[in-house]
Amino acid sequence: MSSILRTALVSAGPACRIGILHSGLNLAPKLGTTFATRALIHTGQPNNNSLTGKRINEESPTGTEGFHLKDSAASKQGLTTPDAVSTLPPTIVRGDWVLFHPVYSQEEIKAVEVLQKEAKTISDKIAYHLVRLTRWGFDLVSGYKHKPIPADSKMSLEELRKGGYILDEKAWLSRILFLETVAGVPGMVAAMLRHLTSLRLMRRDSGWIHTLLEEAENERMHLMTFMTLRRPSLFFRGLVLGAQGVFFNLFFLSYIISPRTCHRFVAYLEEEAVLTYTRCIKDIESGRLPEWSNMPAPEIAKDYWRLDPSANLLDVIYAVRSDESTHRFVNHSFANLNTETDVNPFAIREPDMLVKGRKLGFSREEAEQYVQESHQMLEHGKADSK
Repeated sequence: MSSILRTALVSAGPACRIGILHSGLNLAPKLGTTFATRALIHTGQPNNNSLTGKRINEESPTGTEGFHLKDSAASKQGLTTPDAVSTLPPTIVRGDWVLFHPVYSQEEIKAVEVLQKEAKTISDKIAYHLVRLTRWGFDLVSGYKHKPIPADSKMSLEELRKGGYILDEKAWLSRILFLETVAGVPGMVAAMLRHLTSLRLMRRDSGWIHTLLEEAENERMHLMTFMTLRRPSLFFRGLVLGAQGVFFNLFFLSYIISPRTCHRFVAYLEEEAVLTYTRCIKDIESGRLPEWSNMPAPEIAKDYWRLDPSANLLDVIYAVRSDESTHRFVNHSFANLNTETDVNPFAIREPDMLVKGRKLGFSREEAEQYVQESHQMLEHGKADSK
């Protein structure tokens, strides 16, 4: 049996099928970076429908849940580590305590497009208008303005900022920090509710929980990254506390009533996030945000996204925008599925950014085809390992 790819499939009739598959380097190019770092467990009754087959779930690879004593000697810092960059000693590879997240190529981060899905159904229209109302209210309270700059404008940088055409670095940072503290709520709430449902009904979740948790942690890592640039005031923290409390409870109740509408709401919210970061990138590249033009990337960002040691803040914002595009794609796809019966099509792998950055999600038929392709890849991997 190959030392790179080890498989063990145990068949026990229609009642239960359990298989554990550890991927190898020879299969990774086919399945992408998502599959290359995961160990998969498949179980459930045979079903001709790939989406409702409930055949996919997974467990985390060894070590991803945190630091182990066998990995390195204990840190001399003890339990308290004031450094926000890492909880691990600097002598070992860092970043292994986080859940799966994509690492992007230069081609991928430039592939993201600003897209907007047309709201056709009643639930989609409700989600869309709620996002528009939320954005309008936040813009009003924060004083955010981003008016189009006249084509023949000769205004100075200071005049553009005073006129509400562009933001300075402090305004950008305040906006990003506030948005990221709220953006990490939906994934955690949805994962928690699905987790409790799985426990209460004593049935499997079909792979949704881990993807939702990955989304929540990813948004939290965005916050941890930008927190290295500024420590919010007590007043700012109070605003975050209030907004988070209100949003958590509203989303909690809404997800109980209509998970599909909630996923569509998050997808529309991520459309706005992609637009916001695209504007920020444009301001930096056009020289309208000189404070960030040559700022080195925080160490936590280099660690998390595996950036080049010479990476700057612009590279970080490109990576963050790609993450938001992933959330946009995934939640639009989830909103197109049956949240009670369909499996998570991204439990095994995810498309690369050349797909997620240019497409607003899979339809239910596309998701089913994607699951079938994933199963075929697994079968080929099993055959190659023999």
